[in-house]
Amino acid sequence: MEAIWYSILAAAIAFIVTALMGPLIIPLLTRLKFGQNIRDDGPKRHMAKAGTPTMGGVMIITGVMVATFITAGSGIEALTAVLVMIALAAIGFWDDYIKVVLKRSLGLRAREKLGLQLLIGLLYGLFLICYFNRGTDILIPFTDNYVDLGAAYVLFLIVVLVGSSNAVNLTDGLDGLAAGVTVFVAIAYIIVARLTGHHEIMTFSAALAGACLGFLIYNHHPARVFMGDTGSMALGGAVAAMAALTKTELVLILIGGVYVLETMSVALQVISYQTTRKRLFLMAPLHHHFELKGWPEPKVVRFFWLLAFCGALIGVISLWPSSL
Repeated sequence: MEAIWYSILAAAIAFIVTALMGPLIIPLLTRLKFGQNIRDDGPKRHMAKAGTPTMGGVMIITGVMVATFITAGSGIEALTAVLVMIALAAIGFWDDYIKVVLKRSLGLRAREKLGLQLLIGLLYGLFLICYFNRGTDILIPFTDNYVDLGAAYVLFLIVVLVGSSNAVNLTDGLDGLAAGVTVFVAIAYIIVARLTGHHEIMTFSAALAGACLGFLIYNHHPARVFMGDTGSMALGGAVAAMAALTKTELVLILIGGVYVLETMSVALQVISYQTTRKRLFLMAPLHHHFELKGWPEPKVVRFFWLLAFCGALIGVISLWPSSL
């Protein structure tokens, strides 16, 4: 019961800190001219968003850090999750800086970004095994069975971390989309952490949910600030960290189902076009397909929030056999 109250406190602190940062950070980003660049190949209606302050992910990161340190202190699990989040946020911040400040529209080169993500994944995997004694087993959803991957676990974790950070980045394409989806993912991980006995991760995931809700005050349509790669990379890192610490990397596929759909839509679009010169979707990632079909942006976002809720619910249900 104490862990539940700490989680509620963490969510409240993160929400308040993030919400209070808005009137400070948004004008600062505006004065610094850290405005979003809109790519010409995106939906035309997005051109109106050009110049909207970006890199607002620092609000989420600060809210999560403050809330986690207050409620979980120097707990090793919470500290590990925070460090992974910050490490991925640093890559995103560098990418945003190149695009926004140095005016190089594509940001970090793909190989540079991937190389840094691979390095963080490698270090995180070795840390979990060698220092944290996490082991190399992962839970199979809808069963109470674990599979030991042995030495291959580090490679598996690298795929999870790289995939998660890039998937959230792809999802962050509409006002309130990535932040709202991550609220449901984080709430699911409060329950996952409770069921698996990871109380520090309960507070961290609660802080993540609270910070995303606080950010949505300014990020809902029409958005007054974007999280940028700074925020989306951080969210992806945080989600992957929670999955690894609770041994639920495969469950994350269900809980983060929207992230998976967005990523798969891009992969399938590329494969289809390269092999048949035909596109499966009007535009990828998937949320743009619905936009081009004429759906208003808020409707698309609400639909994906509903999908996120369903995925989170299915993911939590998949854990019941292992919690009995």
